[in-house]
Amino acid sequence: MAKTTKKKLPLAYKPVGFVLGWVGGSLAGVAFRKTWKAIRHEDDAPDALDPDRRWGEILLAAAVQGAIFAVVRSAVNRTGAKAIERTTGVWPTTGRGDRD
Repeated sequence: MAKTTKKKLPLAYKPVGFVLGWVGGSLAGVAFRKTWKAIRHEDDAPDALDPDRRWGEILLAAAVQGAIFAVVRSAVNRTGAKAIERTTGVWPTTGRGDRD
């Protein structure tokens, strides 16, 4: 098996990744609020410390929010990585494996 030289994460990706993370979090928050309103017809999702909410409501809100944030985060990270690869020619790996 031939050893491949691992290229370092382009320095340009760090600030891009930070901005994309912030934007992704904002988009996920908006998507969650709209999704919650569509599911439960309420403007505010339940808070875990809200004594007037039942366990089911709180856990449903947490599951929906977690799923939305995970999908948005993956989409934003992938889009940013592809953009960096197009501009630098290097895939921004973090050392967890090389891209084929």
